Amino acid sequence: MGKINIAIFGGSFDPPHIGHEKIVQLILEKLDVDILFVVPTFLNPFKKSSLLSPVQRFNLVKTIFNDYQKVEVLDYEINQNSPVPTIKTVKYLSNLYDINKLYVIIGDDHLASLHLWDSFDELERLVEFVVINRYGSSTSYESIPLKIDISSSKLRENMDLVYIPDKIKNEVKKLWKIE
Repeated sequence: MGKINIAIFGGSFDPPHIGHEKIVQLILEKLDVDILFVVPTFLNPFKKSSLLSPVQRFNLVKTIFNDYQKVEVLDYEINQNSPVPTIKTVKYLSNLYDINKLYVIIGDDHLASLHLWDSFDELERLVEFVVINRYGSSTSYESIPLKIDISSSKLRENMDLVYIPDKIKNEVKKLWKIE
């Protein structure tokens, strides 16, 4: 196999929701990728805690994307047992694969703090950022519009199962202790 195109879609997925599933579908539709890695974080470097444990979040994400062609759920960050900056995941995958193009998928809610990411200048040289644009933000990066206004933080506040994919709804009910 020659050089390949890879996309990394990382996040807390706390909990995973239909917006995440739609983002994966859009990436597969809009970008020429051979492998899309969905990468649940052990803990977002900008957060202090998560509602669900890393293993619970990983298993939920794995269940959602199990049947997707070209999608792999990567446990690299969770296995580090500490917050992992994106640059480390990029270097990890770069050592495993002969990469032609490496996309990092981010939500437009991260644009304002992107320059604060660990080794941002190096990261910007190594990858092509693709912005999932929920709020119509202007950006110089490639942008994919998403017409779903849902976030994991809203879900944690409301615990509204309507935004949880059917494949994991029962498991999330148990985790959230909803009858």
